[in-house]
Amino acid sequence: MSEDLHKNHDRYFVPGLARGLRVLEIIAEADQPLTIAEIGKKLGVSRSSAFRITYTLKYLGFLSTDKGEKLYDLGPKVLGLGFAYLNRQDIIKIAKPHLENLRDLTEVSSHLAIREETEVLYLDNIISRTSFVSNINTGERRPVYASPLGWILLGDMKDSEIAELVKDIDFIKLTRHTPNNIEELIARVRKSAEQGFVISRGFVQRGGSTITAPIHDETGRVVAVIDISGPDSGFDFEKLESFYVPAVVNTANEISRNLGHRI
Repeated sequence: MSEDLHKNHDRYFVPGLARGLRVLEIIAEADQPLTIAEIGKKLGVSRSSAFRITYTLKYLGFLSTDKGEKLYDLGPKVLGLGFAYLNRQDIIKIAKPHLENLRDLTEVSSHLAIREETEVLYLDNIISRTSFVSNINTGERRPVYASPLGWILLGDMKDSEIAELVKDIDFIKLTRHTPNNIEELIARVRKSAEQGFVISRGFVQRGGSTITAPIHDETGRVVAVIDISGPDSGFDFEKLESFYVPAVVNTANEISRNLGHRI
C-alpha cells in the first residue's frame, strides 16, 4: 500500500471499493471459507454491511459460497486474475522450458519462486512424470524464514535489511531445521549464499527433499529461485552432489543468462 497520499486523497479514495478488496484479502489470509459474521468482525463493520459487500462480490464472481450459502470463499474471478498476473511475468516464460528439461532430466518436480515481502511465492510448478510428485502448487506461499528458497532469495540483502524485514514475524518451528530467530535466519542466509545452493532433507516437512539455486538478473541481483522437490523416495541420495546439485545449479545459470546475467 502506498504511503504517498495524493493531495486530494479524501476526495478520490473510494471506501466501498477498499472494503471489498479487503474482504478478498481477509478470506485469502484465513486460508479457509468464512461466515459473514467472521468477515464483518475482521473488517470492522456490521453484519448487514458485510452481507452487502459479500453479496456484490459473489454476484461479480469474486466470491463463491457453499450449498448452504453460509461460508464464503474466493471465487473463480480472483483465481483468474491471479493466474493472468503470473502468466504475464516474463521470467515464467523464460524459465518454463528450462524447468521442463530439469524435470525430465531428474524425474523430480521442478519449481520457480520469488519473494513477496516475507513470503515465498511459487510462480510455476512443473510436475514430475513419475509417481514422485511434490505437493506444491502454483500460487502457493510459504514463510521466507522457514524455507530454503527464502534463504537464497534473501541472499543479496544486508543483515540489517533482513532483520528489519522479519522483525515482526513469529518464528514458528516447522521442523528442527527451522531458524528460531533473526540471528539463526541470517546465518542460514549467509551459508546458502556462500554455497550457491541448498540441499534440504526434511527442512520444511518430513520425508521431503529439495535442491534449490538462485536466479540472477542482468545486475547480478537474486530475483528468483528454482528447485527440484519431492518425496525422498524420488531421489537417489548417493547422487545428490554429483548429479542433482549440478543439474539444478546449471539450470538456474541458464535462466540467469537468458535474463542478461553474465556468469
